[in-house]
Amino acid sequence: MDAYILGLLIVGVLLLLVTLGSGLISRLPLSYALIYLVVGICLSPYGFSVVQIRPGTEFLQRASELVVLISLFSCGLKMSRPLRFRAWNSTIRLIGFLMPISIGAVAVLAHFVLAMDWSIAILLGAILAPTDPVLASEVQLYDPRDRDELRFGLTSEGGLNDALAFPFVYFGLYLLKDSNWRNWLHQWIMVDLVWAIAMGIVGGFVVARIVRWIDRRLQKFHAVDGLMEDFIALSTILIAYAFTEILNGYGFLAVFVAGMAMRRRADPEKTMSQLHFVERLEKLSEIGIILVVGSMLRKEPMFAYAGEGLLVAGFLLFLIRPIGAWISTIGLPVDAATRWLYGWFGVRGVGSVYYLSYALSSGLKETAGERVAWISLWTIVISVVLHGVTTTPIMKWYERNIEHNPNPANREEAESG
Repeated sequence: MDAYILGLLIVGVLLLLVTLGSGLISRLPLSYALIYLVVGICLSPYGFSVVQIRPGTEFLQRASELVVLISLFSCGLKMSRPLRFRAWNSTIRLIGFLMPISIGAVAVLAHFVLAMDWSIAILLGAILAPTDPVLASEVQLYDPRDRDELRFGLTSEGGLNDALAFPFVYFGLYLLKDSNWRNWLHQWIMVDLVWAIAMGIVGGFVVARIVRWIDRRLQKFHAVDGLMEDFIALSTILIAYAFTEILNGYGFLAVFVAGMAMRRRADPEKTMSQLHFVERLEKLSEIGIILVVGSMLRKEPMFAYAGEGLLVAGFLLFLIRPIGAWISTIGLPVDAATRWLYGWFGVRGVGSVYYLSYALSSGLKETAGERVAWISLWTIVISVVLHGVTTTPIMKWYERNIEHNPNPANREEAESG
């Protein structure tokens, strides 16, 4: 049988089963990503040999890039809080403190324990920095009206650190190409840190405002076809990303900002309609990329780097992220359980796949590239499995004991938004 036809059959059956069985799956200690990962392994050369892709291919980079863009816009659309420090306190802590702590701790572990050069160690830390907004949908905001602090913090963190890990990736790549940091540090600060972040914010805001203005003007003359109107969201994603990248800014950040700006228009029904449309795209793209990740897993390199992969994944998921989250949220007006949950729900996934592919295509080559790739894939797989098994029972406990019975500190923080 033709492998392509067989692949279509398997994906079609998978879609049917997860759709019809969604009610049952939502009650089980399973995530959709874990199911897709297992099916992806079945599609690999160890199963039906339908998909044969290796880390570092341009297809993987572009596919994961598109998935992240869709998810970032979805996160932005859910950000209904005013742009005040107090309202975004948890986000600022998770991005400003926890992400650098995670990158630095992984880099130190990789350098001193795994004997990696500093450039490779920093790249590994940056690749594993993003918490995934695609795979963490179970713990994200359901819609913009949700005021829960844990969900808001994790959703906004996933939307921002997928973009703001880029400066650290560039830092590692610069150091890889030139070990004398004095030759390029000024350029990294001014271009890859200040300029690129500023252009990401400006580009996303400007594109969203222009799209909203055009939409309002044209609606006065003729209504947009109802079936086509949701595609405004997709066009905004693509324009914001491309426009900002042309300006040498961070397109990921621009897409998240564009989602936030589109959320603030006068028609909430249109916003919710586009959010539902983007979420459907997100779910569909999630299936494809996780199937591909599962199909990439190979016995020989996975076993060869098992020790290092388990070490990095274990430290990151069980020590670095939880302790870093606890330190970062000192003084945050939430209860202790919520602070620990910030630390546990740091699933690694599509964002790390993209950064890995980008690094492999930008100078991370040969043995070092293989090593980083398989350590990263080990971490992603372990994260998908652990979080897939634990998310449902933990969130049910959280909803019963904390979300629906918030203490005064939690209530005060949520109402401030």
